[in-house]
Amino acid sequence: MVAPRLMPPAGIEDEATQALRSEVRMFIAEQLGARNFTPSVDAWLSRWDEKFTAALAAKGWLGMTVPVEYGGHGRTFLERFVVTEELLAAGAPVAAHWIADRQIVPSLLKYGTEAQKQQFLPRIVRGECFFAIGMSEPDSGSDLASVRTRAERVDGGWSLSGTKVWTSGAHLAHAFIALARTAPVDPQHRHAGLSQFLVDLRGPGIDIRPIISMNGAHHFNEVIFDEAFVPDDMVFGEIGNGWRQVTSELAFERSGPERFLSTFMLLAACADRMAANAIPRDAELGRLVARVAGLHHMSTAVAGALERHEPADVPAAVVKVLGTTTEGDIAEFADLQDSPDPVFAELVRAAVDQRPGFTLRGGTNEVLRGVIARGLGMR
Repeated sequence: MVAPRLMPPAGIEDEATQALRSEVRMFIAEQLGARNFTPSVDAWLSRWDEKFTAALAAKGWLGMTVPVEYGGHGRTFLERFVVTEELLAAGAPVAAHWIADRQIVPSLLKYGTEAQKQQFLPRIVRGECFFAIGMSEPDSGSDLASVRTRAERVDGGWSLSGTKVWTSGAHLAHAFIALARTAPVDPQHRHAGLSQFLVDLRGPGIDIRPIISMNGAHHFNEVIFDEAFVPDDMVFGEIGNGWRQVTSELAFERSGPERFLSTFMLLAACADRMAANAIPRDAELGRLVARVAGLHHMSTAVAGALERHEPADVPAAVVKVLGTTTEGDIAEFADLQDSPDPVFAELVRAAVDQRPGFTLRGGTNEVLRGVIARGLGMR
């Protein structure tokens, strides 16, 4: 296994990290020059491109933190952060591998059995295995403790029945991690009795139905389990430990640069047009740029905490709340600008369409403010 380098303080990059950032920018420039993708808003969620994912895998930029014994590259969270930040800033189509690389990799390394690591990690690194996440359910909002999907013990495994919603990319993914109830609800301990399972999305007893966004896009899905069988070797972590596992996973989901860079392409477009006097000069642009710069430092610091295996749930929630609010404000600012450029107009339209989801996905900002308040109150 490659020994990780010492982490520099947040916001300070050593020469190797700076060289990596430059290499990623050159790769993006080459991809754009070859017209392999069109930059877009919210590309990490809505732009599924398996060829682009394969190109990243060939560069060694998938599964960067996976140890070499599982086919990975043994690199640091900060190095991975640099790569993902550059891809997001460029509006690159990274949706195919996003969930697998962001959440499933660290979860497998922490909770997966040796057989599960050997089965999934090398394929994720090669860009051959795509995942979705099965947490949210109808009428539950961000209250994961209200999970009603049931997992009942059967011969050789478990039988799952229930429904998951807002499962991004489930219609294209190979598998997902499903949170289910394996014990009756205890009103005094609502978080008890939950467990996780690795589910083959193409297996029997699973019906995947599209959820079409108001702009006609399809990346969300409803996944219905009808006594879907999951073998014992696909139990993820420990039975009954699902709540602790899923809350640790959410730190990876909530703290990443995608929580403040979904509309960065639009912010950059506004800056270009303002510099060319194509739109009026406005001090609000500077304030938005400053907010993004601050969030960059905050998110980098969380990456450092994850590298050191330190708790990051509260800082991650802070990044998510501030970041998604900033994304929405960028969309609103751009929508006020009057520009005849059709490319700019399309970026604005996409950002405005997606804006309602910025503060909902990954846990609503209202719920996360509660997480932050409780976390700070305990210290």
